[in-house]
Amino acid sequence: MSGIYIHIPFCKQACHYCDFHFSTSMKKKEEMVLAIAKEIQMRKSEFEKDQVETIYFGGGTPSVLTSEEINFLIAAVYNSYSVSENPEITLEANPDDLSEERIIELSKSKINRLSIGIQSFFEDDLQLMNRAHNSAEAKKCLEVATQYFDNISLDLIYGVPGMSNEKWKQNIETALSFGIPHISSYALTVEPKTALNKLIQTGKIEKPKDEVAEEHFAILVEALEANDFIHYELSNFGKANYFSKNNSAYWLGKKYMGIGPSAHSYDGVSRSWNVSNNSLYLKSIQEDKLPNEIEILSAADRYNEYIMTGLRTIWGVSLDRIKTEFGFVYLEYLNKQVQKFLNDELVLVEDNVLKTTKKGKFLTDGIASDLFYLNLEE
Repeated sequence: MSGIYIHIPFCKQACHYCDFHFSTSMKKKEEMVLAIAKEIQMRKSEFEKDQVETIYFGGGTPSVLTSEEINFLIAAVYNSYSVSENPEITLEANPDDLSEERIIELSKSKINRLSIGIQSFFEDDLQLMNRAHNSAEAKKCLEVATQYFDNISLDLIYGVPGMSNEKWKQNIETALSFGIPHISSYALTVEPKTALNKLIQTGKIEKPKDEVAEEHFAILVEALEANDFIHYELSNFGKANYFSKNNSAYWLGKKYMGIGPSAHSYDGVSRSWNVSNNSLYLKSIQEDKLPNEIEILSAADRYNEYIMTGLRTIWGVSLDRIKTEFGFVYLEYLNKQVQKFLNDELVLVEDNVLKTTKKGKFLTDGIASDLFYLNLEE
């Protein structure tokens, strides 16, 4: 199985917390769509022996594209690759782009999964984040989308300054009221070069508190598990048969190809990434050059990546795989490093698979980084 991720580097406006690559100028949108289609064609040899099972439009805000542009890019994939009979094709979308007319248009395309950036159902939160939509648009788009799409995910952000536990519970309850089968939820994080960071430094917004985020996370897990959601990855919850196939492939270490400015690719032995600059990307593609850098992964890199992705999921880290794929030295190192987390009941070993406990789940990324092997000689 392989997946194709298509990065659409445009947004109507900049969310205060976002550090992804995007532009708020749409001047080069048509030119960019043509360039992305060309990159799709240029890289077909990379997946000659693979079947594409997922296509994912991320960004940026992919829903700023017209339905014709989305269909054009999907057709470009089908023209250059072997695509499975029932691929998962996801479009990330913002509520302000999802009018009833637009949702109906998309339902007639090959898009069969929507990932909707709700973030909050409260007006003050949306204004703090500088989101382009309002609360009424958030609710209206879900009312309509659920009539035309079965497979819908929505995003929620917790740990927002001023968000009480009660308010957070209301956000979750509102999301559940629409019968959505998948929810992705993230703590509000402060990235260095964002407007949010500047607003915090100047005292205009309070800094998010880790203890609040941890409380919100516990509330989220309890509420969603009580409603038959499976907590299959640190930030992702899905009903049975509604896990994100695209994201699951990434966490399970499967191949994926990233198309468009700033997009990353992985083939098991190397990682590559496209230039995070729209003009340079366009110039390179026009000159028939791939605008990417490639890094061959060492055994330590691959081990660390497996620890990070595996520990975040319900599938965990297989100790048998560590021994077989990386060798006894890595297994011995892992057993030594993990002991303190076993003693503190933050992780457990079950059927020779290392997993986080409920107590350790919120601390997953920190635990994983302590298990990394950074100085192993190849």
